Amino acid sequence: MATKTQRTAAEFVPDSRSLDRLRSAALGCQGCDLYRDATQTVFGDGPAPAKVMMLGEQPGDREDVAGEPFVGPAGRLLDRALEEAGVDRSQVYVTNAVKHFKFVRAERGKQRIHKKPSRGEIVACRPWLVAELEAVQPSVVVLLGATAASSLMGPSFRVTTHRGELLPAPEEFSGQPERVLPTVHPSSVLRAPDRDEAFAALVKDLQAVPSVM
Repeated sequence: MATKTQRTAAEFVPDSRSLDRLRSAALGCQGCDLYRDATQTVFGDGPAPAKVMMLGEQPGDREDVAGEPFVGPAGRLLDRALEEAGVDRSQVYVTNAVKHFKFVRAERGKQRIHKKPSRGEIVACRPWLVAELEAVQPSVVVLLGATAASSLMGPSFRVTTHRGELLPAPEEFSGQPERVLPTVHPSSVLRAPDRDEAFAALVKDLQAVPSVM
């Protein structure tokens, strides 16, 4: 009995490592069903090459409307954390493991509620991440949360076990990036019972970044 081949974004990724070409091609991606409900593809943003890549989960409601990553409350918190950690934000490339906003409608009203991407959706979108890594060539990728870590390191990787550690990147990337740094997603800081404590912990994790820039 033949096994069903999972759809991925691979057929939509051009044979180019120009970020402009990749971003343009990603607008038409139908590698999974998330494109059906999202407003638009939200591709990464920042310089190339860049020493640092920040990898999040997926765009949120604000990012879905704006078409740009990390422009909502979590993005503003990340900007502040990078500044306090001594990382030049203008030298950082930011992107997400999944490029479309996954959500459910609230029972009442028009609010769109974030829903965690499935493993299949993460895998389907991974060709875009691989292309971005080849285009940006970062020295370190900061893994913001479990979905980002799963996309790059595999589903068995646990952020809680390795949080704040500079680890070797998977061998498949041939030294580009050299290191990964797992930490929490800034949105978790916004939800934390003690935001000041959670923010300080995120800054402490990010303070490892300048050593590899």
